[in-house]
Amino acid sequence: MAWKWYDSKVIRIEDESSTTKRFWAKVETDEPLNFKAGQFVTMDLPIHEKRTKRWRSYSIANHPDGSNILEFCVVKLDGGAGTEYLFEEVEIGTNIRFKGPSGTFTLPKNIENDLVFICTGTGVAPFRSMLWDLIEQKKSHGNIHLIFGTRFGEGILYKNEFKELEKQMPNFKYSIALSREENMPSLNGTEIRKGYVHQFYLDDYKEINPNVDFYICGWSNMIDEAVENLILKLGYDKKQIHYELYG
Repeated sequence: MAWKWYDSKVIRIEDESSTTKRFWAKVETDEPLNFKAGQFVTMDLPIHEKRTKRWRSYSIANHPDGSNILEFCVVKLDGGAGTEYLFEEVEIGTNIRFKGPSGTFTLPKNIENDLVFICTGTGVAPFRSMLWDLIEQKKSHGNIHLIFGTRFGEGILYKNEFKELEKQMPNFKYSIALSREENMPSLNGTEIRKGYVHQFYLDDYKEINPNVDFYICGWSNMIDEAVENLILKLGYDKKQIHYELYG
């Protein structure tokens, strides 16, 4: 399928952490940009003469609301031409050309099982989109457990937002794993551990539950380990596991 190309203009930029920025871009079209929560777009950035070396894919961090405004949460990678361009050259009014939205990392129309979202860093973006879509559309769902991992407390993305959701949604649980933090922060009841995301689901879902689906998003090493743990260590069916690779 040939995806349609769109032009958009950056309308807002905010620092989310010392290495992560949030970008908002308004799509320049009179038609509504339809996408599903969890999908991504592929940007054509002016960083190389060869077309395919200019393409970078980023998950949409906001939910579909008909506004034609897309939010992206991007971490700066050392030596990464795409993120260096976004961080150092993009400003309010910069044009961003992209194709999509695309991707099948989405929730089913009818959610019958509990959901466990496992992510690291900016891999939280599609889950934020999914959560707000469920809330705004008042879609029926069971328990939801968001397990987020990063190195240091300073890198916890959207923490105030998820803390508030934890208060508002009785069936939503928010857990944080910090792999390198020495001075563990306190987030008023939110469960925080030193270590990696894997220990949370290994502890919390060690009893096989056929009525739970695991969604995983992040770098390939984390996903490989999570899939292996869920299938080989815990014994879950691979049909219960869904993932999106970031590299």
